[in-house]
Amino acid sequence: MKAFAFYLLLTLSSVLPFTSTAAETTGAAPAVASTGLGTRASLPPPDVEQRLGDLEAYINNAARVTDGQAVSKIPGGGPGHSAWMMTSCALVLFMTLPGLALFYGGLVRRKNVLSILAQCLGLTGVVSLIWWACGYSLSFSTGNPVIGDLSFAFLRDVGLAPNPNYAQWVPHNLFAIYQMMFAIITPALTVGAIAERMKFKAIMLFSVIWMFVVYFPVAHMLWGAGGLMNGLFNPTAAIKAIDFAGGIVVHMTSGWSALALCILLGKRLGHGREHMAPHSLVFCMAGTGMLWVGWYGFNAGSAVAADGVAVNAFVTTTLAAAAGCFMWPFLEYLRRGKPSVLGFCSGAVAGLATITPASGFVTAGTAILIGLVAGAATYFACNHLKSFFKYDDSLDTFGVHAVGGTIGTLLAGIFATTAANPNLANGPIAALVGKTLWLEQLKAGGIVLVWSVGATFVIAKLVGWVCGGLRVDGDDETLGLDLAEHGEEGYIIE
Repeated sequence: MKAFAFYLLLTLSSVLPFTSTAAETTGAAPAVASTGLGTRASLPPPDVEQRLGDLEAYINNAARVTDGQAVSKIPGGGPGHSAWMMTSCALVLFMTLPGLALFYGGLVRRKNVLSILAQCLGLTGVVSLIWWACGYSLSFSTGNPVIGDLSFAFLRDVGLAPNPNYAQWVPHNLFAIYQMMFAIITPALTVGAIAERMKFKAIMLFSVIWMFVVYFPVAHMLWGAGGLMNGLFNPTAAIKAIDFAGGIVVHMTSGWSALALCILLGKRLGHGREHMAPHSLVFCMAGTGMLWVGWYGFNAGSAVAADGVAVNAFVTTTLAAAAGCFMWPFLEYLRRGKPSVLGFCSGAVAGLATITPASGFVTAGTAILIGLVAGAATYFACNHLKSFFKYDDSLDTFGVHAVGGTIGTLLAGIFATTAANPNLANGPIAALVGKTLWLEQLKAGGIVLVWSVGATFVIAKLVGWVCGGLRVDGDDETLGLDLAEHGEEGYIIE
């Protein structure tokens, strides 16, 4: 291994910054103490053995090699891991724009297609600014077990040096932007439940408040350093839960909030009496494909490195999506004799949502099982549960994301294994894997469910008071939100 690493050291010397020459000639600062890496100014130059040790750590995505108080011999991020994470950032944004926008846009009626696109675009802009100002800090600074502090506000001290609390070889600012993409898509998922009837300004205001009350605290508790429920990396966590890529943080928060919001908002005019078929299953299918592709950044990117855990998440994501894409239309074929294109799309997204919390913790065979369960459970929720309780979840946000995310969270606790992720063998959580980890998942999921639903009711009442109601009036709803809210039409037919 040393000979191989020495060869790489020689051939990659023009890529990896082994010496401080670049910093000295350009005036760039070396790794800074604020990220825990210290500086190298007063330290002796590293020898070949030290450099080789760091190179091995980089290749294996292991902890950086240090000598007492000396920093890593390779300052800054690693190019391979950084390249994968920049790609993952783009893939996750691709999920929202254009993936989710087209998926949801195709499912609404023609007169409301632009309203969905506007909501996705609006949330992308607003959430990005909030994330820069304080959202990242509240989610990922140390703070207390429930919420972070403002030490990273305006991305202060969030630079090129990695933050070892979250990644050894990925720049801190790249990690922050990657997590921003999750913050963008989460409230965008929620709008699917209230499509075609909620005021644009009410959606924006609700989503902004919801981010502070629901998303930032939950993200911190599950993923933040010192988080209350971060069982993987916080040995003092009160609840030692796992959530690899957002089954709780993204799908449960958005899905359960969506259910509460659509119940408060009430049904669309004519719901149950008029035919409200999707206006473009072509858009829906195209959006599904974009979501599936983007989900590799969502799940495999959550390894925060181009390593074996990322590869495992890539494999399990593929298999679970395929299994869900099979199961939903298969059940349609058994019941009606015809598999629908919407069934293929819904099943694929259900498989993706359900594998999300478990993708980096389970093996390929388990992923198939999770995908099959996802297809069947969400099919039942969207076709039977909704009709039984008579709520108007317009685009099945609850039926797919809340149901799928909740089931996936529980199954992650049951099937998580060190064979898929060696990190499960470390720390207090090691004693729970294969035994009682599912109970921790149940606790974390239950808390977030209650938190999300309760907060949504309170926020919705406040926003309704500020905006003069949550819904557009009856005439505007009949006309369509495209013209009523935006003064535009998606299609001009002469």
